[in-house]
Amino acid sequence: MENTAAIMPRIVTPVGPCSAAHADWASGKSAALPAKIRMTNVQKRFSVRGRPVEALGGITVDIADHEFFTIVGPSGCGKTTLLRILAGLEGMTDGSIEISRELASEASAVRPINAMVFQEQSIFPWMTVRDNVALGLKARGLSKRSRYAAVEPHICKVGLEAFADALPHQLSGGMKQRVAIARALANDPEILLMDEPFSALDEQTKLILEEELLRIWEETRKTVVYVTHSIDEAIMISDRIMVMSARPGRIKDVIDVGALFPRPRNMDAVKASPRYGELFNRIWHELREEVFASRAGIQG
Repeated sequence: MENTAAIMPRIVTPVGPCSAAHADWASGKSAALPAKIRMTNVQKRFSVRGRPVEALGGITVDIADHEFFTIVGPSGCGKTTLLRILAGLEGMTDGSIEISRELASEASAVRPINAMVFQEQSIFPWMTVRDNVALGLKARGLSKRSRYAAVEPHICKVGLEAFADALPHQLSGGMKQRVAIARALANDPEILLMDEPFSALDEQTKLILEEELLRIWEETRKTVVYVTHSIDEAIMISDRIMVMSARPGRIKDVIDVGALFPRPRNMDAVKASPRYGELFNRIWHELREEVFASRAGIQG
């Protein structure tokens, strides 16, 4: 079995400009911003019961500093695998990823390069909301007083100030995901990686959290790489959307949403625009083609 953990993302500093070699993928305003993440021919192969499986078939794309970049694609196309590679949780089989680190000051020397919010609830049931949010700061050696002071604004950002001393079993599913988001933000990562964080929530809660996530992003301007199955969600929150093909995952399309719907966005106004329906249909038809292609491949 080949060693797929050998090739990991490379951290470089300082942030530099996008190269002309990647201009085809860096459209709209993102082309004018420095590249935070540069992926070149990223491939992933693994073995299932002795049979080789190609998960990613060569991803080449630049993600700009401060960009909200969303990935959509059919089930099994490698979206989560790509996110885990970016997080350093898995290795690539081939290709390269360069992540540009901000110039470190003394205060930010221990600042993490990324934090990940998972699809499943990932907070600890025996810890209060405050202690869950402060977990990363505790691991970095901050005193209890310092970390509690540091996490208070983030607990307020996600609207849980009245539940800071509550335990997870006293929270709804949506509130638990707010805790996970606050914990990621409290660590002040340069990149926020989010793997379908709202997929298990009811529609009303999801819409509310989408709006809150957009508000928080407007305040923090983190570089965000976000995976979702929801076309509607992708349009509402993204600067750009990358549509992936069926396995092995490749880039089928990269759409500059910001050119169609500048920020700040009003969700009602976006949905009332004829351009929203046109964009939704474009993405849906691209995904539909890939779903049928995937089924045909399985049946064949």
